[in-house]
Amino acid sequence: MEVFYMARFTLPRDLYHGKGALEALKTFKGKKAIICVGGGSMKRFGFLQKAEDYLKEAGMEVKLFEGIEPDPSVETVMKGAAVMQEFEPDWIVAMGGGSPIDAAKAMWIKYEYPDITFEDMCKVFGIPALRNKAHFCAISSTSGTATEVTAFSIITDYEKGIKYPIADFEITPDVAIVDPDLAETMPQKLVAHTGMDAMTHAIEAYVSTANCDFTDPLALHAIKMIQSDLIPSYNGDMEKRDSMHNAQCLAGMAFSNALLGIVHSMAHKTGAAFADYGAHIIHGAANAMYLPKVIAFNAKDETAKKRYGEIADFMKLGGNTLDEKVELLIAHLRRMNDDLNIPHCIKNYGADSFPTEQGFVPEEVFLERLPEIAANAILDACTGSNPRSINPEQMAKLFKCTFYGTEVDF
Repeated sequence: MEVFYMARFTLPRDLYHGKGALEALKTFKGKKAIICVGGGSMKRFGFLQKAEDYLKEAGMEVKLFEGIEPDPSVETVMKGAAVMQEFEPDWIVAMGGGSPIDAAKAMWIKYEYPDITFEDMCKVFGIPALRNKAHFCAISSTSGTATEVTAFSIITDYEKGIKYPIADFEITPDVAIVDPDLAETMPQKLVAHTGMDAMTHAIEAYVSTANCDFTDPLALHAIKMIQSDLIPSYNGDMEKRDSMHNAQCLAGMAFSNALLGIVHSMAHKTGAAFADYGAHIIHGAANAMYLPKVIAFNAKDETAKKRYGEIADFMKLGGNTLDEKVELLIAHLRRMNDDLNIPHCIKNYGADSFPTEQGFVPEEVFLERLPEIAANAILDACTGSNPRSINPEQMAKLFKCTFYGTEVDF
């Protein structure tokens, strides 16, 4: 008999979706709004101006905080919070990819609690009550991170070269705007990486130890949509691009409540680990490379194997035995990576993120840093909900498989 302990399921109170959903900003009530954005695509395509105009139409004074970098730093967070302290907004509107929204979530905490340290922010589910000063609206332009509906934010400490997840339902946005018009501006490479990020979210959420009846349908439906829509979206089908924007959001709703697994632990701890060699292993691409290896590792656990089999059945991949189903699932994901021009392993990961004979991470550097990376991955917040437990030795072995592209047989 299954025992159901109390669990929590939290999503934004309001989610506006469909073309033109950005217009919902007109209905917001408040005096001052700050808009946090990234490097310029939202400005270039006119969405920033639209957002500003809608908020002004709602009677608010509007300030912009622009130029939030990819993989935002602790410094950027502190800078933005200082601007908020001075401006005193009652709405924080974050717009763009995962980076500006994640940065704005962290700024929000620091704005509400000026004395809080970054270390305190990183205590899992330890953030004090927000919304004393401001409410939060997230508007996503990429179809992957789903940070517009999640309780997470990833901030990078560049001195340590580590990405830290902030995790607390307090930072689940009050309002999410999922407008496909914004996703249509994504460059092709971003479509690939964010799409596989979303697929990883859905699959990890479905097999996670915290999965439940409320998250399973979201995860499965997201997987089915991504299976049918990601490759056509990558190849320029805008109807499928619009549909992917919904699919990634469903995957986000699932993982924000069911949590993730070691694919993410590994991606978090390798993302910036080789930055001194001139590149990052982009989060979505890292997930895409590691996911097939992690499935092979986790499937040694019977419960996880059964869950992967259910995913394969839902995707109609065929197979008679559970082992066959898991193999077909892995093969399908690897084919998707091929279709999206994503490498299969770190040694073939070029500085431009495309497959190449000689990747940007030198073998000896990888091996030298491996013990520390593996130890950090074990400590990552996502490891706890992985379906199969893992020790540092196994983690190092698994990382070697992701570097060389070898089979996981342990």
